[in-house]
Amino acid sequence: MSKRVAVLGSTGSIGRQSLEVIREQGYEVAALSAGRNAALLLEQAREFCPPILAVADEEAAAEVQKELDALERPPFLFVGKDAARNAVAEAEADIVLNAIVGIAGLDATLTALADGTTVALANKESLVAGGQLVMREMQARGGVLLPVDSEHSAIFQCLQDPNSARTLQKIILTASGGPFYGKTQKDLAKIGPAEALRHPNWSMGQKITIDSATLMNKGLELIEAMWLFDLPPRQIEIVVQRQSVIHSMVEFSDHSVLAQLGVPDMRIPIQYALTWPQRRPGPAPALDFRQLRQLDFGPPDEETFRCLAACRKAAEKGGLAPCAANGANEEAVALFLEGRLSFLDIGRLVEGCVDGGSYAGAYTLEDVYACDAAARRYVREHI
Repeated sequence: MSKRVAVLGSTGSIGRQSLEVIREQGYEVAALSAGRNAALLLEQAREFCPPILAVADEEAAAEVQKELDALERPPFLFVGKDAARNAVAEAEADIVLNAIVGIAGLDATLTALADGTTVALANKESLVAGGQLVMREMQARGGVLLPVDSEHSAIFQCLQDPNSARTLQKIILTASGGPFYGKTQKDLAKIGPAEALRHPNWSMGQKITIDSATLMNKGLELIEAMWLFDLPPRQIEIVVQRQSVIHSMVEFSDHSVLAQLGVPDMRIPIQYALTWPQRRPGPAPALDFRQLRQLDFGPPDEETFRCLAACRKAAEKGGLAPCAANGANEEAVALFLEGRLSFLDIGRLVEGCVDGGSYAGAYTLEDVYACDAAARRYVREHI
């Protein structure tokens, strides 16, 4: 059965791979959104012919509009910080795949769920920063939220039997450990952006790759898993699995463990979110067990990688604490990539921000954005 898919963040790593899956499955593209990569967005628009485009950056949007003006029947173009949200509201999509990076994706997630549209969520910050709001909107409208992150997709796949799911005891989130697994704080003191961007297993965008190197990504995934699977942090364990072949596991009350395995290729979880509840042939290669020599496991080093420890604290505090951790991290990563602070400063600043407030209680969307702004301000004031 064909589907109409709106792809938000279509020019990023997840967005590009999503379009590969959409091409393979013969689905229709209802809308494409991008931040500032006008050239690639136009290339995608020429192939997939969506009726709606959205561009956040106004200069890039002007470049896109110039090209569209030459067309006899151009797609409608939304421009500015609300462009993705507006595109979702107008797209009439069967499913919205949200691959926007950062808290910028939250509003679009809420808009899609408010319309009763299924959301394939690669934007983990939607749940990290605004989990209360997202889950409330989903439950109120009877919406569906499908995980795209490889770890959460693995858990989701392991819990498809509702009888087994009722006896879930804990989730085991796997982590690659990033490029600096086993390193000490002394080893990491002089790490620069170029080294941190060399991930051993996955090909991702800059921000997510840095998050993997600091283990912030795993902390964000812990918080995301709490919301997706309705578990407290004490029932979510993190284990380093260096080969990135076991994408996550679940343990049941009888201590049986189910795991989902596959090559480290994001097209597998992307496709499962788009074709669920069915499975279909796809573009990702098969896992060759004859070539799989070993599977290594180990504990994460939260003393060295303080971002993960900070996220655990934020998860325990609840309320807006995860939002504060996320905002501080987004700002710190941007400054690190600009060469304005050190690799270890990222964890120091995220943890300091989480420790510096109470954050508990219910919140509104306005509270989320205010907390995010305050966290970014904290980072700039404590460099």
